[in-house]
Amino acid sequence: MAASRPAPARPSPTPADRPVYVIGAGPGGLAAAHALRARGVRAVILEKSDRVGDSWRRHYDRLHLHTTRRLSSLPGLAMPRRFGRWVSRDDVVRYLEKYAEHHELEIVTGVEVHRVERTGDGTGWLLHASGGRELTGAAVVVATGFNHTPRLPDWPGRAEYGGELLHAGDYRNAEPYRDRDVLVVGVGNTGAEIAVDLAEGGAARVRLAVRTAPHILRRSSLGWPAQYTGVLVRRLPVWLVDRLAGPVGRLSTPDLSAHGLPRPDTGLYSRVRQGAIPVQDVGLIDAVRTGKVEVVAAVTAFEDGRVVLADGSRISPDAVIAATGYVRALEGLVGHLGVLDGRGRPVARGGRTPAGAPGLYFTGFTNPISGMLRELAIDAAKIARSVARGLRSRR
Repeated sequence: MAASRPAPARPSPTPADRPVYVIGAGPGGLAAAHALRARGVRAVILEKSDRVGDSWRRHYDRLHLHTTRRLSSLPGLAMPRRFGRWVSRDDVVRYLEKYAEHHELEIVTGVEVHRVERTGDGTGWLLHASGGRELTGAAVVVATGFNHTPRLPDWPGRAEYGGELLHAGDYRNAEPYRDRDVLVVGVGNTGAEIAVDLAEGGAARVRLAVRTAPHILRRSSLGWPAQYTGVLVRRLPVWLVDRLAGPVGRLSTPDLSAHGLPRPDTGLYSRVRQGAIPVQDVGLIDAVRTGKVEVVAAVTAFEDGRVVLADGSRISPDAVIAATGYVRALEGLVGHLGVLDGRGRPVARGGRTPAGAPGLYFTGFTNPISGMLRELAIDAAKIARSVARGLRSRR
């Protein structure tokens, strides 16, 4: 019998042969992975939960997109017409599941990435993940989401407050608050819609604490969605959009000053650039005008079991729901790389990479007036093009 020969040693993968790791299986991560595969690049999605679109599943029940179905589809698969113009939360989840299946995306669930750093030789990226995993990729796309970690302000006395206090991320529907007095804190789109949901769902009293009066837009006027206007003005000068938005707002929405919601004294687009997206009206205007939702001053503290407002008044609601936003929570993951600004946001996104961090991409960390899902689709194509070009240059 002839002696068996040892198997030839397999060559170590070159930097260009390593996969691209996409962190997060939400719409941004799914779109980026598909766009990469379409260019012949192996993309592996790492998702900390056990399913795609996990953050969408945790939104409140009545949520519908404020962007149209046609402009909310991801590359390579249109949302079905049966979803309607304003797609529901559950249909978004169904779409994301179908998207991953349709494009046969490579997704590894139950893996949380804790830290990303350059490889020792500087040719790729090393990901430190749960279970002691160390994964080496040619590039990394961070798509962990705009609504990553609930933000609950550290109001004085909050720790000692014995009443019911929860973040809007834990709110599902109005049923637990039927016949109760509820204070909603924050008048972004989430706070406004939860307040309306409570009023329509049988809460005995609904108050909405407002620090800064928002710009309020009709979701659609005469069949023309506000998103279409957002797309058209996306690249115009800020001052010009501010000037145009003023008279349009006065014509399309009533003055609610007598009800505690005066018109903002700053321009709409100026506020957007500061991170304040206009409120899309899905019932707030009528609820405020009819008194079903009462506007009150901002919350400043909790004291002796009561909520202290900025005008000095004290109220005792049965429950407080804080629609106070989210933080990106990127500091532990990439904060050591010098790729975040003073507010914890990536300094570059889409097809651009931060200076000193080639091959590190970010998507989904802005909230544009032209629509988050639309921008994710655009970013995905730019990222894939940049990654493919970089890998070609290494071969």
